[in-house]
Amino acid sequence: MTAALRFTLHRTDERTRARRGQLETPHGKIETPVFMPVGTLASVKAMDPSELSELGAEIVLCNTYHLYLRPGADIVREAGGLHRFMAWEAPILTDSGGFQVFSLAALRQIDDDGVRFRSHLDGSSHFIGPLESIRIQEDLGADIVMAFDECPPYPAERAVVEKAVARTIDWARRCRETHRRADQALFGIVQGGVHEDLRVSCAQALIELDFPGYAVGGLSVGEPHELLFETLRVTTPVLPVDKPRYLMGVGTPEDMIQAIGEGIDMMDCVFPTRVARHGTVFTRDGRITVRNATFARDFGPLDPECDCPTCRTFTRAYIRHLIKTNEMLGARLTTYHNLYFMHTLVREARAHIAQGSFADWSERTLARLGASVRKDTSESGN
Repeated sequence: MTAALRFTLHRTDERTRARRGQLETPHGKIETPVFMPVGTLASVKAMDPSELSELGAEIVLCNTYHLYLRPGADIVREAGGLHRFMAWEAPILTDSGGFQVFSLAALRQIDDDGVRFRSHLDGSSHFIGPLESIRIQEDLGADIVMAFDECPPYPAERAVVEKAVARTIDWARRCRETHRRADQALFGIVQGGVHEDLRVSCAQALIELDFPGYAVGGLSVGEPHELLFETLRVTTPVLPVDKPRYLMGVGTPEDMIQAIGEGIDMMDCVFPTRVARHGTVFTRDGRITVRNATFARDFGPLDPECDCPTCRTFTRAYIRHLIKTNEMLGARLTTYHNLYFMHTLVREARAHIAQGSFADWSERTLARLGASVRKDTSESGN
């Protein structure tokens, strides 16, 4: 394992695959399992760094593709790296930019060297391959960086997925050979769509490259909910026990708890912050959309069981008023609450894994959250 990252596994739950551990990075320790708020453009929308620390965030995710386009990796490097640029001294993870290139960029041309594409901002031409992705991420200076991968769409013909897996493995090898920063940990990304054998073979090939951590990518891209977890159940047991496992782009409260039960250590998603800005908030008894008229005279807190500053101070009626009138404070209050809710859940998950009671806790918690319809949470911006 590289000097940039140390992972210690403290306990594995006896009835599930849930794991309790700790990551050590140059910018601090991270208790796992962990939820990572998404700061696409070096900012978690509506939150400042002190608030993120206050609500319990230990690591944030920033987006390579977006920061490459603006302000530019060179500017971030000149500023002293992302930590100084965004005034966040705790750990940072940057994704490879691959997902955004494939999902956002227009007129893309993929070959074995990388992807030529036009910016979604102004149509300008660009190229990102394994070498370029690593150089950008080295300039950005995150603690954890990701190998450049090809994320196939869902649905896709098996031949398309096979080709994406072959490229992902080849690009991972090139990223491993290119990466030079000793203070960064480079993770490989397992692809393979919903094909179990491709997931296993991709994981095995990446394990041979001996990355300090492994991500599961290409899920939550439109596949049925049951297929997501069927795929995860096949993939995680193949990954090394002594290295962190990261499920990319999955982060509703329900999915987070289930993913932890499948042995996932790290998760990120834009969903909690995005829906918050539109007035949807998490409670122990499921989601509510506080902008709805039914809350106009509701003078209780968003969640009676939550002790975040939003719930301690403001009512549903007031927050609805803010959201309906497009007052910025409304989005700030709902965003704070949703992130606080996610971090409270993950703290409870860690405690119950340590106590040996995770299975019962997760069953009770999921029952209260309700069988809400899963929406696509894989959007690329926060």
